[in-house]
Amino acid sequence: MKKVKLAIIGAGSIAYNHGHGIERIEEAELVAVCDIQKKQLDSFRKTFQLNEAHCYTNVDEMLRIEEIDGVIICTPDQCHHADAVKAMKAGKHILCEKPMSLSLTECKEMVKIGEETGVKFMIGQVCRKAPGFVKAKEMVDRGVIGELFMVESEYAHDYLIHPGVDNWRMTPERHPIIGGGCHAVDLLRWIAGNPKEVFAYANHKMLPDWPVNDCVLSILKFPNDVIGKVMTSIGCKRNYTMRTVLYGSKGTIITDNTSNTLSLFKEELTEEIEQLESAQTVELKIPVGVDSHNMAEEIRDFVTCIVNDASPDPDGIQGLITVTVCNAIVRSVESGEKITIDYQDSFMS
Repeated sequence: MKKVKLAIIGAGSIAYNHGHGIERIEEAELVAVCDIQKKQLDSFRKTFQLNEAHCYTNVDEMLRIEEIDGVIICTPDQCHHADAVKAMKAGKHILCEKPMSLSLTECKEMVKIGEETGVKFMIGQVCRKAPGFVKAKEMVDRGVIGELFMVESEYAHDYLIHPGVDNWRMTPERHPIIGGGCHAVDLLRWIAGNPKEVFAYANHKMLPDWPVNDCVLSILKFPNDVIGKVMTSIGCKRNYTMRTVLYGSKGTIITDNTSNTLSLFKEELTEEIEQLESAQTVELKIPVGVDSHNMAEEIRDFVTCIVNDASPDPDGIQGLITVTVCNAIVRSVESGEKITIDYQDSFMS
């Protein structure tokens, strides 16, 4: 069987997750990597035992390799657009790390060029592969907790100790809700649909030397009168987590991407309790795997799309929609007003 040959642009920490993910996919092979920093490149090469001749500091040079089928983009957010466009024009299929881009204009151009070149274009919203979230969505879709009425998620991180190589996260265009909170926004979109309205507050207390607000609280109105909340903090003092709560008419699910159990709360009616016309809510602990960055399943889907000529999910349109919602949250913070999201406008050039 001919393996799908993959290359990685950007050899930072997230690239290691992708590299190990590729190792777990029998149908895929890592054949090249590119990074402008020689030290990072050498470290990555040694970890994955790549031929030195297949390690590049110039992305254009790497993209000229004909045998490369697909490229995984692991560069800083502000580089996604340029790297993706180059790879698309070179005829390579793309798996681009989240967020698709920090700019809506760039997102639209990426979708357009992807359509023009005919390449597969997948966005790495990896929360859709985290076992706890996968199980939660499956339970919601089966009606286990009845009709949703409220959903909430969070992106809690401490960038003071994780500013990125050369402080790439510390830039004015990287609003925390777009760069990090897009995880929580995309997760709730995946479960509850596209929100119609947003209103948000923000403050700047934890990372005063950073050029952006470090905490954002947004309220969202989803289809079917479901309301939601997304909290994004890039300076909070706690372990990285994405605690998520889904409230339904028949129960509640509490889960995250770092715990090995999911909590399901249901009403348990017994004959004695029914006689008292009351109910006892019980918590069921459901085992789930722990894989907060499940790149293996993400890459498996990407490779399957290439082999079977199928459409990836989430694709560029889904990535654009997530950034559209995040952008509306930023606009609400800046204006102090509720923002009605015009998705049709998002797709117009």
